[in-house]
Amino acid sequence: MRAPRPKAAIAAVAVAALAVAGCAESNRDDTSGGSKKDTLVFGVAGDPKVLDPSFASDGESLRFARQVFETLVRPEEGGTKVTPGLAESWTPDAAGTTWTFKLRSGVKFHDGTEFNAEAVCANFDRWYNAKGLMQSPDVTPYWQDVMGGFAKNERDDLPPSLFKACTAKDATTVDLAFTRVSSKIPAALMLPSFSMQSPKAMEQYDASNVGGTAADIKYPSYATEHPTGTGPFKFKAWDVANKTLTIERNDDYTGPKAKLKTIIFKTISDENARKQALRSGDIQGYDLVGPADVEPLKSEGFNMLVRPAFNILYLAINQKGNPKLADVKVRQAIAYALNRQALVDSKLPPGAKVGVNFMPDTVEGFNGDVAKYDYNQEKAKQLLAEAGASNLSLRFHYPTEVTRPYMPNPKDIFELLSADLKAVGIKVEGIPLKWSPDYLNATTSGTKHDLHFLGWTGDYGDAYNFIGTMFDRPKDEWGFNNKALFDQFADADTTADVTARNEKYKALNKAIMDYLPGVPISHSPPAIVFGKDVTGIKASPLTDERFSTGEFKS
Repeated sequence: MRAPRPKAAIAAVAVAALAVAGCAESNRDDTSGGSKKDTLVFGVAGDPKVLDPSFASDGESLRFARQVFETLVRPEEGGTKVTPGLAESWTPDAAGTTWTFKLRSGVKFHDGTEFNAEAVCANFDRWYNAKGLMQSPDVTPYWQDVMGGFAKNERDDLPPSLFKACTAKDATTVDLAFTRVSSKIPAALMLPSFSMQSPKAMEQYDASNVGGTAADIKYPSYATEHPTGTGPFKFKAWDVANKTLTIERNDDYTGPKAKLKTIIFKTISDENARKQALRSGDIQGYDLVGPADVEPLKSEGFNMLVRPAFNILYLAINQKGNPKLADVKVRQAIAYALNRQALVDSKLPPGAKVGVNFMPDTVEGFNGDVAKYDYNQEKAKQLLAEAGASNLSLRFHYPTEVTRPYMPNPKDIFELLSADLKAVGIKVEGIPLKWSPDYLNATTSGTKHDLHFLGWTGDYGDAYNFIGTMFDRPKDEWGFNNKALFDQFADADTTADVTARNEKYKALNKAIMDYLPGVPISHSPPAIVFGKDVTGIKASPLTDERFSTGEFKS
């Protein structure tokens, strides 16, 4: 979600382009009982950043990874509960710091090499021993969100690593040791960023050789041309010029085989263009359906799947961007100025809610008894005056060329929020930037942004995955250093008892809303749609839809 897309990639331009047109045409016309349709073209809102899931944080890279790679544990289909993946079972030791995983046998990577305990350790050792640019937060964001630092930290702002060691006890038994008890384990290992990848392929294609600079990252060929997992689909081609990414069925998969032979992810950044492509049959599905299109497409017979609201859209306030923003009264004034209910009512789908915490109320640890900042223009003006900020001017960044599950139309959201701010006397300079890499780079590093909006879709059902990811350490996106808050997070994370930990999450949500580093805007139930004859795919609150279960009705 926050990372730039690669500068390099790859392959088969003419073949992939013809495949899109050809398969779409055959899928439209095959109604006479001929060969079964086996190719699905799916419209996506943006290009993936990178095909190595270790480096991925954006939705389209993760969508690809979930079809091609597998993790030790995985979410239940259509839910957030931890279930077996490449590991059949997992148990902690008495101290809760070493977890033993029993692995599935007979699993092979797409290059024919065996998946076993040594392969697990090769992956963890690669992440843990990352050096150079691999320690950039733009390159390994999820490792740093979950594990913190590395074997040898090369940045002063990195904490010690949560991960300690991986030991292969035998071919199907592996121990993962951690430096302390953490609420993140084992649930965080469901993340695609912890996907198991072929050690042979990673060595052959120099997977860890990340070059360039922090502002211009150059990924190795493994990350753009040779991603190699164990999943039900395998990589075929990424045609960057024609904006298509093609995967094909892994016929050697040890689990249930995919029913579709080929999936083509085609980037169509405009929401209306995706809708028209679905209606014309050029694509057979797309994500992030506009709120106003849900009922019309459903009434036309398209297969509309609505995910539970498991996300947050927030307005981030960068305290380093403008000295006035370090004053909590100014941040409170901004919160009071925003008519969030009007935004929810006019721009978001049915079922959307105004944010009370920086996490939805379906997650344990949610706290309804926190400071609330209901729309109050006079209160906002009063607070600005008390803070000596009645003539406040702010740079407000907003993204273009993107649709996200929590953010159906960025420009409309910007216009509503900026109008609210102007109504209380705040001068607003709107700064539109292309989503990837410009907007993501500008808003998650440096001090040039004052306000911006971003969001988060949960990776697993724990409060830390929402509020800890954002606020458990200093981050350039927010520009504050609140040691008391960070210590409170560390205490909650190391609390083994779930009931006690959830109480600490409630206290954290109260502390966050008192400190007010930003404003939670809303939670939205995003929709994903498929063609009238496409069935078998189940909506996931984590956007973990499994295309391997999809098929065309005969």
